[in-house]
Amino acid sequence: QVQLVESGGGLVQPGGSLRLSCAASGSIFSTHTMGWYRQVPGQQRELVATITSASSTNYADSVKGRFTISRDNAKNTVNLQMNSLKPEDTAVYYCNARRTLVVLGTQTYWGQGTQVTVSS
Repeated sequence: QVQLVESGGGLVQPGGSLRLSCAASGSIFSTHTMGWYRQVPGQQRELVATITSASSTNYADSVKGRFTISRDNAKNTVNLQMNSLKPEDTAVYYCNARRTLVVLGTQTYWGQGTQVTVSS
């Protein structure tokens, strides 16, 4: 059974930093693309950053230069270092695991989410 568990959310002032972590099942971590998404109430869930099994990364334009995604295969974790946080970064952040196979199609798994609030 695939499980993703996020941690590290909280309240931070504008310009501050937070580090989110996601613990993933060992059976999927090394073979899936891992990512972070975020969602504000009433809005669509949006991509923040992804990292492939080959460590290729992708970021939303709004977070480039401020956020860094990384993975530690030995610990089965994916992290999101968030610096220079802005009020518009406030959202629930979700960990994601995804892979596409010809026979099985696309498999997507989600964590329960962790709240990040950027406010004075």
